[in-house]
Amino acid sequence: MGRVVLVTGISRDIGRRFARHAAADPSIDRVIGVDVVPPRGDIGSVQFVRADIRNPVIAKVIAREQVDTVVHMSVIATPGRSGGRNAMKELNVIGTMQLLAACQKVETVKHLVVKSTTTVYGASSRDPAMFTEDMGPKSVPRSGYAQDVYEIEGYVRGFARRRPDVRVTTLRCANVIGPHVVSPLTSYFRMPVIPTVLGYDPRLQVLHEDDLFAVLRHAATTDVGGTFNVAGDGMLLLSQVVRRLGKVNVPMPSFAVGRFASALRSARLTDFSREQLAFLTYGRGVDTTRMREELGFSPHWTTAEALEDFAHSLDRETMTAGAARA
Repeated sequence: MGRVVLVTGISRDIGRRFARHAAADPSIDRVIGVDVVPPRGDIGSVQFVRADIRNPVIAKVIAREQVDTVVHMSVIATPGRSGGRNAMKELNVIGTMQLLAACQKVETVKHLVVKSTTTVYGASSRDPAMFTEDMGPKSVPRSGYAQDVYEIEGYVRGFARRRPDVRVTTLRCANVIGPHVVSPLTSYFRMPVIPTVLGYDPRLQVLHEDDLFAVLRHAATTDVGGTFNVAGDGMLLLSQVVRRLGKVNVPMPSFAVGRFASALRSARLTDFSREQLAFLTYGRGVDTTRMREELGFSPHWTTAEALEDFAHSLDRETMTAGAARA
């Protein structure tokens, strides 16, 4: 018998696509996707179950399907997509707590994979050149997505102590980018003119969407637990990224960029949060030695290659839009 994998957040494109990716693995017998609404795209052989991870009924789903591996992907980064900040907090934190409580009750669960983010480290002028997994943020986040992720990781560590028989793998992924990714960072890079913070040129690391699916699949099918930074090789300065995307940047004082970000949020054009503004001011670097040596995973795409692929997708979007207008 192969593994039985449950994937949360399957209504989101990234969760749906990973579930299909996992279903193609010969070592996985079944993939069950759960969410409160059905996915809009094709899920192939993935079994969809309508369930809310914030409800204790999720334990019945896990037990009934005899799930042995849970891949938790339903952590939302933007309040606009979840109905506001309160709803985002409830889904992220309360949802994770209920899911962990369910996993704790069901004896068939032997492996938990949590898609986390390098956002947990924050971004500030006091940061080290490279964060390792043993480091934490210089100041505890008190709002937004960063706070949610910080709390979620704390609950995951508590679960690991309560169920030492369950292998827990936490993947702190760099910002994911690619032709199909819709996120605050890709929305920022899609702007015709890109505002940058005057006097700063942050270092950026990204993870290609294909490598995200690959590392999640690897983690779900490999008997290795722990916390791992996941990012493509190398870093680029924001100024280099702007040039490679064929864009023009407009340096602005930080308060002006903050006001501009607020205007974008109000207009619902993109969720330009405080943590993103800090990231685009100070940048962030993470050490991926543990990912390679302990987890045994090496991304296919470097940071530069991932951004190049994204740039090609922007060119195709421009050509398609031009043809439509013609």
